[in-house]
Amino acid sequence: MSFEITHKISDLIASSKLWIGDGYRAKNTELDATGIPFARAGDINDGFHFTSGDHLPEEDAWKAGNKLSEAGDVVFTSKGTVGRFGFVTEGIQRFVYSPQLCFWRSLDCEAIFPRFLFYWIQGKEFYRQYKSVSQKTDMAEYVSLSDQRSMEITLPELSSQKAIAYILGTLDDKIELNRETNETLEAMAKSLFKSWFVDFDPVRAKAEGRSTGLPDEISDLFPDSFEDSELGEIPSGWQVNTFEQICKSIYSGGTPLTTEPNYWNGNLPWFSSGETRAPFVSRTEKAITPLGVNESSTRLARKYSTVIASAGQGHTRGQASMLLLDSYVNQSVVVLEARKEISTEYYIFFDASRRYDEFRRVSDSSSSRGSLTTKILGSLLTVNPSQEIQDLFRRAVELHIEMIASNLRETDSLVQARDALLPKLISGEIRIPDAERMLEEVGI
Repeated sequence: MSFEITHKISDLIASSKLWIGDGYRAKNTELDATGIPFARAGDINDGFHFTSGDHLPEEDAWKAGNKLSEAGDVVFTSKGTVGRFGFVTEGIQRFVYSPQLCFWRSLDCEAIFPRFLFYWIQGKEFYRQYKSVSQKTDMAEYVSLSDQRSMEITLPELSSQKAIAYILGTLDDKIELNRETNETLEAMAKSLFKSWFVDFDPVRAKAEGRSTGLPDEISDLFPDSFEDSELGEIPSGWQVNTFEQICKSIYSGGTPLTTEPNYWNGNLPWFSSGETRAPFVSRTEKAITPLGVNESSTRLARKYSTVIASAGQGHTRGQASMLLLDSYVNQSVVVLEARKEISTEYYIFFDASRRYDEFRRVSDSSSSRGSLTTKILGSLLTVNPSQEIQDLFRRAVELHIEMIASNLRETDSLVQARDALLPKLISGEIRIPDAERMLEEVGI
């Protein structure tokens, strides 16, 4: 690597090249349902996802001072779930840092290139330093501001910082593009589901003598009137069934036999409730060994099953995902497998994914522990269209699902490439021209 110097963070702060800050400790009376969202540790995961619902009113933005996000900020979760990182781009809405977060802000981009700083903070030099000072409080791990300000950083010359940021950023940009594409594909499929099976747009149009806007062969499959049901007005001839009636099987996962040596270093996918934050799952965060699987209580869920978090912290319970692989599932997950002669797996997934609020409400009222049990799920009612229309829906969305799966597989490869390159580029173990050639070889 080119010429580089190790700096004390405190010196960079004193010379107004860098600033490290923490979050704003808001009073409950300052919080509102609208305004500038607060970012918490749980929101920093493959981007920024503002799920807490807490906001600071726009007119009170001055109270947060410099604890409002700015483009170029590098975010570090310093309390609780320590070691998550985020980079604030121009396209991310302004947010307020919570006390669980710290941010590193370059004040001189000619000395510290912001996106290089984002990759450096994920490297070995920062990892060794924060691990050596991380403290265990009564509740959670914690890295203080003073600890961070007493660290050191090795900076190459600006041209090398920009080159490293470009190489790793190119991979991250492709990863982000895949994520955005998948969000669009998912939204298109959900929009079609809502139109056909929630709002009943084709049936309503025919009942009112209007065109459905669909080809005749498709439009003819929809009825032209409504009838009363337990769920209110539904298209004539469609049925109301329980999930138990339209599913071949509804079951919970279990606890794997973790007493086996190296149990978590296996090759069998193992899915947990926290992973339902992603609507489609092509890989799991953990894998287990074959040893003891048959003797343990964990269950194997088949590809295209709908998996729903039956328990979990925060907003997890009630979230639904579709498995794009066979996977064992843990005890906090309920699996719904479609009965082929009655319903399609795509229909079940899109129906379940829209009923998050209902799932949480019924589990709170029906279970003393607030769990979404198999019995509760199995008893819930759903509209069951004709098999012909469900098959039509399958054909309409299956290409979307295949493209989503392909993008997820590509993203997994890109993440592996980025994670392999990052420490070697930051440490100088691999030269920039060699890394650039690697990008060309994979077509990036």
